[in-house]
Order: sequence, then C-alpha cells, then structure tokens
Amino acid sequence: QLAGLAVIAFGLWLRFGGVMADFASDKKSPEYFFMGLYVLVGAGALMTTVGFFGCCGAARESQCLIGAFFACLLVIFAAEITAGVFAFIGKKVAIQEAQKIYEDIYDDYMKNPVGKVNSTIYHYHLALQCCGKGNMEQQTGLPCPENTQKASNCLVEIQNIIDANLHLVGIVGIAIAGTTIFGMIFSMVLCCAIRNTRDMI
Repeated sequence: QLAGLAVIAFGLWLRFGGVMADFASDKKSPEYFFMGLYVLVGAGALMTTVGFFGCCGAARESQCLIGAFFACLLVIFAAEITAGVFAFIGKKVAIQEAQKIYEDIYDDYMKNPVGKVNSTIYHYHLALQCCGKGNMEQQTGLPCPENTQKASNCLVEIQNIIDANLHLVGIVGIAIAGTTIFGMIFSMVLCCAIRNTRDMI
C-alpha cells in the first residue's frame, strides 16, 4: 500500500509539479509522456488496492485472497518491467517529440511575435531556464527571463530534463519492483504456512 501511494505521489508530482507541469499548461505538450504518467498513477492506485486486499487476506488467513494477492503482484511486476523497458526504448522518441513542440512554438513566434505565442514561448524559456535554440544572434529579440543564461540552448535543456526525469522513473521503478518481489515471496510463505497449520488441525 505504501509503495502504491509513493508511485501515485511521484506520478502526480511529475505531472503537476516542476518543469513538466509548465509543459502541460499549453495545448502543445508532449502527450505521450503525460499518458505514461497517467498510467503510472493508475498502477499506483491498483497497487494500493491490491495491498488492501492482501492485508484483508492476511488478517482473515484466507488462502484464496492471498493467492489472488500473489497473482495481482505478479501482473503488476510484469507491467512494471514492460513499462520500464518501453520508457528507456522510447526515450529518444519522447525527446524528439518535446523538441519538435518547442521548435513549432519557436517558428510560430518568429512568424508572428505577438499575442498568445509570445506568452507560450516565454513560459517555456522560464520553465527550462534557456533562451532560443541556436547562437546568440538567433536569441536576439526572444522573450526570455532576465536571469536566464542567454547561451543556454532550449533543445539541449529539453533533452537534459527528460533524461533526468526518466532516470528518476527508473530508480523508483526498480525500488517498487524489489518491493513487489518481496511481497510475492512473503505472500507465498504465508499461504503455505496457513495451509500447513490447517493440515495439522
């Protein structure tokens, strides 16, 4: 249950907190990345629910509930491994998608540097702490925060941020997978202990 709550909290923090929340404030946002976060939150909710039923099975000494708990943990473990593999395989695609979104906004600003697109590109610069996508000459006239390093390339910053977030997801995933393995081991030990006790009686 605690692991499930941790996954929910982590997914919501990535979605609504920090830099990634700023990406979501505009219609042009990396949809596949956010879909992955929603799946992560859903998996956390499922883990919490499964943990609750596991507690009920242990309290009632029900082999059926504990067996179902083991089966659910096995499915969750397989899903975690699959999601982790896809996350690292799809990292390059996620980076390219996010960079293309910024390039589209940049091009829109260059064509018409007024209105909503001005606010949007400024929002990205503020979130990424960067300015533009090229050399100093290309950054001239762009709406950038005062404390931003002008030489910082936004395309590079996007890659760095996604790399860092995926590493966090990987670390959390490994920790949760380890907890899931221990849960499966202990559930089977408990199930066997309950069966042996009933056989003795």
